[in-house]
Parts: sequence; C-alpha cells; structure tokens
Amino acid sequence: MKVRTPGGQVYRITRRWVPWQRKSRRLSLDGLEVPLGAPSGDDPISAILMVLWLIIALPILVVVVAVMLLTGIELLLLLAILPFAVGARVVFGRHWTVEVRRSFHPIYEERAGDWRASGVRITELAREIEAGNVPADTLAKQS
Repeated sequence: MKVRTPGGQVYRITRRWVPWQRKSRRLSLDGLEVPLGAPSGDDPISAILMVLWLIIALPILVVVVAVMLLTGIELLLLLAILPFAVGARVVFGRHWTVEVRRSFHPIYEERAGDWRASGVRITELAREIEAGNVPADTLAKQS
C-alpha cells in the first residue's frame, strides 16, 4: 500500500514475501565525470588516447556486465524459491513480516501474524502514516 504523509513524503507498506531481507549495494558515480565516447582520430595521440580509454573502459564494462549477470541470476533464483517460501508460510502458518519502506529502502518492520492480521496491520500503519505518525527508523545502518 502506498501512502503519503501530510508533508508529502511517500511510504510503501507491504508484506515481506520471503523470510529474509534483501541486501543490496548501490554503485554510484556521483561527482565523477567519465567521458562516454571513445576518442576518435587517426594521429598517434588519438591512438594513445584510444588505448588509454580501452584500459579504463574495459574493466568498467566487465564490472557492469558481471553485475547485470549476477542480478539476473539472483532474480531467477528468487523466482524459483518464491513459490516454495510462500507455500511453506501458508502450510506451516508462518507469521508475515510487515515492512514500511521509504523510496524502496526498508525503515521499519514488525511481525504481524497470519495473512489477515498482517492486512489489518498494514491498514493501521497506513492510517498512522497518513496522520503524520511515521514509525521510527529501526533499520537504519549502523556506521
């Protein structure tokens, strides 16, 4: 469920479908200006610049491709495991975890009971957030 505070901040309140919390690392090139195009020309200086550009661009390209492949593999594994995880929750009566996210980053979570109880808790949290009572950020990374 997507809700807004009176100040306009957007929060998402959902059930966590798998029993673990995904840990993602974001790569950022903020403040780093990298020319995207290869140098062109037919003089020796352009050839040297082209070799330097390849030396710099090739490792970056390898890392980007590796991250994309690993992300794809992770997605396939998640899709393969998800039916079993959800089925086990339903069959064995496992509790659902309700989480509140701001910009797709979890800030709060709590165990909420079965499917119906977790739905009620999602609605309660949504009303609280819409009223301006945002839960404390209990999942902030410790520095």
